[in-house]
Amino acid sequence: MEKDKYFHSVSLDRDECKGCTNCVKKCPTEAIRIRNGKAKIIKERCIDCGECIRTCPYHAKKAVTDNYKKIFDYTYKIALPAPTLYGQFSTAKDINIILKALKLLGFDEIYEVLTGADMVSEATKEYLKRAGIKKPVINSACPAVVRLIQIRFPNLVDHILPLMSPVECVAREARKSAVEKTGLPEDKIGVFFISPCAAKMTSYINPLGLEKSELDGVISISDIYGECASFISKLEADEDLTKATASGLSWAISGGETKSLNIEKSISVSGIRNVINVLEELDDERIDDIDFVECLACTGGCVGGALTVENPFVASARISQIAKNYDISYIEKGSIIPEDLMLEKEIEYIPVMNLGKTMKESMEIMAKTQQIYETMPRLDCGSCGAPSCNALSEDIARGFAKELDCVFKFKEKLNFLINEMNQLDD
Repeated sequence: MEKDKYFHSVSLDRDECKGCTNCVKKCPTEAIRIRNGKAKIIKERCIDCGECIRTCPYHAKKAVTDNYKKIFDYTYKIALPAPTLYGQFSTAKDINIILKALKLLGFDEIYEVLTGADMVSEATKEYLKRAGIKKPVINSACPAVVRLIQIRFPNLVDHILPLMSPVECVAREARKSAVEKTGLPEDKIGVFFISPCAAKMTSYINPLGLEKSELDGVISISDIYGECASFISKLEADEDLTKATASGLSWAISGGETKSLNIEKSISVSGIRNVINVLEELDDERIDDIDFVECLACTGGCVGGALTVENPFVASARISQIAKNYDISYIEKGSIIPEDLMLEKEIEYIPVMNLGKTMKESMEIMAKTQQIYETMPRLDCGSCGAPSCNALSEDIARGFAKELDCVFKFKEKLNFLINEMNQLDD
């Protein structure tokens, strides 16, 4: 990958695309257009939330993740299952059965991401006590939300929690432990996250606030689900492999991170459009007296990820039921301090939404956009291939589209020409 090129884990299969506009209308950042009968993803605006993957009836939008077979490129293979995985199997009443199935897939060791969730929760509690921090603090565990803030809400960048994600915390611990245990060099040890969403692949290639990710790959839950399910139906929970806690498991569900912090002045929101609404209110300073905001791009939390298999509401209920069998947390109060998990680099604003290269050019395009918009039907039908009349007006002003791409403007022009022809005929 080129140094300055941003990797996206959502891709388009043009051969499968029918140009139906479903994705155009569902994309929360207006990153998709239909041009020449095919979808086009504006990569600068894409946040890899996976909405287009869920929406596309032709499966033309796909998530780019690592093939499960990649684990065999390494001598020692470590799986980092997301808590979401535990809600995917109706026949597995015990987490240990699922972890045994992962070992049968070829992994030598399992490190559960939920242990990292507990670590981040404890560090967050300590961080929130500090004077002078920007409040409300916005969680940093969802890479799609962080990317959204980076490109659209510059005033909120300083509010993002500057701590590593649970998966990066666990990956670091797993690698260090494996080197000590096996004596193998680090490049012989493969650390793989079992992910519910495409955005985690993006954050592995473009690590947020880190020089380099501790992972060696990201495998989707849907990729390993079938083989895991075939093992699970034959296994028994005769070995204690899990370090599950109720608080760690709850991170898979919207509100779980907030609940683990045990703070009153907080908001939990899931679903990318709901997240945008809340961020807009925060940006306009219409929400006050709040210490912490938990934002998750997928509806219902990570259980609603585009790479899961089970219905998110069923998975959520299943995880809540499993959590009742475990203690709240194994982390001692004050044992994890923010410095242990602090990001290496500041998360910065990325000005990809600018209309022009300079302020003057941006203002000119903005004025032209408004002028064009005044002539539009303002129905936001999407027939033009843009998500709204305003988006089409902007595309026209920037030279990416034509006025006659609007079917109503085209019809208007056609009627005008017909009338002209009739007058000539007369």
